[in-house]
Amino acid sequence: MKKLLLPLIACFALVSAVFAADAAPSKIADISLADLKTAIAAGKVSVIDVNGSASYAVGHIPGAIDFAVNKDKLASVLPADKASLVVAYCGSPKCGAYKKAANAASKLGYTNVKHFSGGISGWKSAGEPTEAAK
Repeated sequence: MKKLLLPLIACFALVSAVFAADAAPSKIADISLADLKTAIAAGKVSVIDVNGSASYAVGHIPGAIDFAVNKDKLASVLPADKASLVVAYCGSPKCGAYKKAANAASKLGYTNVKHFSGGISGWKSAGEPTEAAK
């Protein structure tokens, strides 16, 4: 029994390591409102809205990408430079939907992916302008 158990444990450990290496990052760093505004003003960020197309149409952070429409072609709407800043956001600090876009960008090889935890509600609460879909 011991002879069979050790190889099984080793195999399980190897498979777990492979899946862990392929998994999306467990923690996405936050970006502050001030830093996000600076990056937007400098044109040095791709912002991804994960609130759904209906919410996006009503109002989103200016220049944001509608994840619902672009998730299958995300690579074509993000910059070629994988070190570019990519910021995902959703509705509010309690919303976790941003992880879908952040993980998708990370899986595409982007290494500077962040989360705007305030979401669209924090953006609006700060008095920042929104943009409606065209």
